[in-house]
Amino acid sequence: MLLKGKNVSRETIYSGKNIKKIIIKESFSDEVLTYMNKNHIKYVKLPDKDFNNKYHDAQGIVVEIDSYNYDSFDDCLKNTNNDSLCLILDSIEDPQNFGNIIRSFEALGGSFIIIPKNRSIEVTETVMKVSSGAYAHVKITQVTNLNHAIERLKENGYWVMGTDMKGTTSYDEVRVDMPIALIIGSEGFGMSKLVKENCDFLLKIPMVGKINSLNASISAAIVISNIQSRRKKL
Repeated sequence: MLLKGKNVSRETIYSGKNIKKIIIKESFSDEVLTYMNKNHIKYVKLPDKDFNNKYHDAQGIVVEIDSYNYDSFDDCLKNTNNDSLCLILDSIEDPQNFGNIIRSFEALGGSFIIIPKNRSIEVTETVMKVSSGAYAHVKITQVTNLNHAIERLKENGYWVMGTDMKGTTSYDEVRVDMPIALIIGSEGFGMSKLVKENCDFLLKIPMVGKINSLNASISAAIVISNIQSRRKKL
């Protein structure tokens, strides 16, 4: 996998995850270059013309990594406490949405993200770049069956909350002093029927404008931000 751009390259290098090769152009200047030199991290330097011809949209640096390694679900469940916040993505397929979700989730201090192995976007180069490198600091796990994963979460003390236009509880009224698993449904169809039935709460985001729907990344950011800000006041 080849990552292009300053932000995603910088965070990948800082994390040290699965790096195979780093290539920069001769005139490249950034704090990450100082970091690499200080920590004796090897990189290849190319003349600007050669670099630009080969990686014209890379902002002066590219990082080659191995395939993304997902975290273990069992490891993600360790150390569960009342501040734990898991995000479940039910068949999200848009890499832009997924990347933006990861970015918001990391910024707001979430614990880990669950995605299904089938009918879902994976962590790709595009997702990593859109996340501005936040992917390197977020635990992401893949599971074969979301409903089985939800049952495991409940066994570990999580309360499961799904976002739904027809939800009965406003997102800013639900209790937050407990481990929470928040479910965001697919862009076109929302949560699947069985996943919705497994929710302890169905949350709605009241809207007063003429447009009565939000995309997945915006919905996730609104609800997660509210949960985390209210937790700080407890």
